[in-house]
Amino acid sequence: MKRSGLKVDNKQEKKGLSRRDFIKAAGATAAGVVASSLVGGSVMAQGASAPAAPSVIGANERLNYAIIGVGGMGSGHLNHIKALSAEQNLAILAVSDVWDKRRLAAANSAGIPESQSFRDYRKVLENKDIDVVVIATPDHWHAQIAIDAMQAGKHVYCEKPMTRTLDEAFKMHKTAKETGKLVQVGSQGCTDAKWHVAGQAVKDGKIGTVLVAQGGYCRNNPNGEWNWPIDDSADPKTNLDWNMWLGKAPKRPWDPDRYFRWRKFWDYGNGIIGDLWPHRLHPLMIAMNNMEFPHRVVCLGANIMHTDRNPNDPAHPFGEERDVADATQMIAEFPNGSMIYLLGSTVNELGPEDLIRGNKANMFFGGGKVTIKPERPWTDEIEAQDLPVVGPGEDQREHHKNLIKCIREGGTPNCNIDLALRVQTIVSMAELSYRQSKMALFDVEKQKLI
Repeated sequence: MKRSGLKVDNKQEKKGLSRRDFIKAAGATAAGVVASSLVGGSVMAQGASAPAAPSVIGANERLNYAIIGVGGMGSGHLNHIKALSAEQNLAILAVSDVWDKRRLAAANSAGIPESQSFRDYRKVLENKDIDVVVIATPDHWHAQIAIDAMQAGKHVYCEKPMTRTLDEAFKMHKTAKETGKLVQVGSQGCTDAKWHVAGQAVKDGKIGTVLVAQGGYCRNNPNGEWNWPIDDSADPKTNLDWNMWLGKAPKRPWDPDRYFRWRKFWDYGNGIIGDLWPHRLHPLMIAMNNMEFPHRVVCLGANIMHTDRNPNDPAHPFGEERDVADATQMIAEFPNGSMIYLLGSTVNELGPEDLIRGNKANMFFGGGKVTIKPERPWTDEIEAQDLPVVGPGEDQREHHKNLIKCIREGGTPNCNIDLALRVQTIVSMAELSYRQSKMALFDVEKQKLI
């Protein structure tokens, strides 16, 4: 069992990394990319002009989409766009995937010619008729595709996490501001109306000063989370571009475990931290009415149940021992003193309830409402009440519709680039803390890790 805090050995080296290596990979010198200051609640690049005004596409004009990465998540998005096509005046013009089986199946599902399906996503971006790109690739490709898409004049819907590294997040943010293109990160909980009702209540002082927000994302998968089926027909010699899939990740021979189960490995993702926690972090930040960057984050965890070793053949597990934790927890603290606590597990599904604690009252979520319960010393001042919630719930199609509305009418997407940058900072700091077994610190003014 691997636990943070063990003395360094071969296993710990795999989990851990030197601070120099992490800073190089995660871009601790983000200030060199874009030293930011808060202007009207958004981050502006130092020395840069005002962000380009986003283009607005009229309601009567068709929005043309491309889907890049059409595995399970990408296929789901393709189906959402198809389902919304008549109501929202949408069309899918192209798809891209490195594996021919997925690529051709997606083209067939979208009803487009095979000639408009590509292994190389850059071919998609050459099509000037495409307005919006949906990115559902492994995490290590998010930033480059998003940056290329915006520079090619496309709006972006990018699955969470926003990027694999912090450096990439700042670069992606900078590109969005320079091009004026909209970015919606795929934490669909941000479109759930309850979080916006909560944020307004916090702004109105209904719970006093926010102290701590808590939440969790917990599952229990006896087979090991992310151990998706391996399709033996995938063959880099005939029908799959393995080198393209690897991209900037370390080069290695074909490994179906890494291809199909990539979320288990640091080279491509970061497990619970990046796959699951953004679904809590983005909405909680909205509910806290918080647009600050964190200044310190601590994250603990371990591989307790699922190392993916085969007990009958320890030298040959499913592919190799997984990197990421199956149980972990995190605290992020902000300069104003407020904190977020999260629990994450893939081996126990009982998570903590979503809750925001204020000095005068506590805020609960459930039953289609936001409930405020005062602390005992403040019952004369704070009213116990249920705040009605009118609007969409946590729904991917509604999240797509939010971006579509912003493209057509102007406005800021619910999981916009500014919010996503702050959440990615928490995610990257949590990974750093977990892998180094120490608290991660961030200089908010200089916009870099300390």
